[in-house]
Amino acid sequence: MPGFSMDAAAEQRFNVNLSILFTELPPLERPAAAAAAGFTAVELWWPWVDSPTPGRAERDALKKAIEDAGVRLTGLNFYAGQLPGPDRGALSIPGEESARFRANIDVAAEFAGSLGCGALNALYGNRVEGVDPAEQDELALENLVLAAHAADRIGAVLLIETLNKPESPLYPLVTAPAGIAVVDKVNEATGLGNAKFLMDLYHLSMNGEDLPSVIERYAAKTGHVQIADNPGRGAPGTGSLPLEELLGRLRKQGYEGWIGLEYKPGDRPSSEAFEWLPAEARAAR
Repeated sequence: MPGFSMDAAAEQRFNVNLSILFTELPPLERPAAAAAAGFTAVELWWPWVDSPTPGRAERDALKKAIEDAGVRLTGLNFYAGQLPGPDRGALSIPGEESARFRANIDVAAEFAGSLGCGALNALYGNRVEGVDPAEQDELALENLVLAAHAADRIGAVLLIETLNKPESPLYPLVTAPAGIAVVDKVNEATGLGNAKFLMDLYHLSMNGEDLPSVIERYAAKTGHVQIADNPGRGAPGTGSLPLEELLGRLRKQGYEGWIGLEYKPGDRPSSEAFEWLPAEARAAR
């Protein structure tokens, strides 16, 4: 499988998403497995899918596992419903799910802050049949403003993510401009300027977007980048996306943030899904 050149890899800062990689292991064993594979930074979807407000003991156990492994937590999702599963976020869904998101805001920010995590991702949520989209968007803005203030209190950015229409047909943010528009609305409402775009190159490619153009237009508003190859959402080199070239373009546009590895390992242990990345380039510099 073709991999990144050492020169290209050395320009980037990679982290491993422990909610899609190393899932063959129990959650508390994943940080150490990432460290054993040579990585020093990790990110997570909200780890407690069924609870926006898990008990202190559960949170402390995960915090200890991350600290004991010697890795940094660099990104965390707010509560997003059943993810993986049918849900794509909770913050725009009236009623119980919105309430669960709000209950989660301070819990997620406190957990992230306790580990020095600088990015919190707020998935928008699916459209709901019978609910006016304008009502959902109004609710979303209210909740994103609350989330932006919570992120600001721990010195973090709030990320807004574009997904892809084939896999998330009810999710309204399925173009880069749609995601950027929400980023701009949140920043206008708060005056904080800490809302940023989460540029997931896999999702954008699934939407058929012109990736070099997206990078040129929106790198300055991007707070995090995630990658997987397409087709298949596998490791770089398993599909046809020119990820090395695209990440090089991002660097040229001034992006110096994290590159989250959010891909499926395929039918092999996750520890074997990193051959494309030279071992000496895995530790964040």
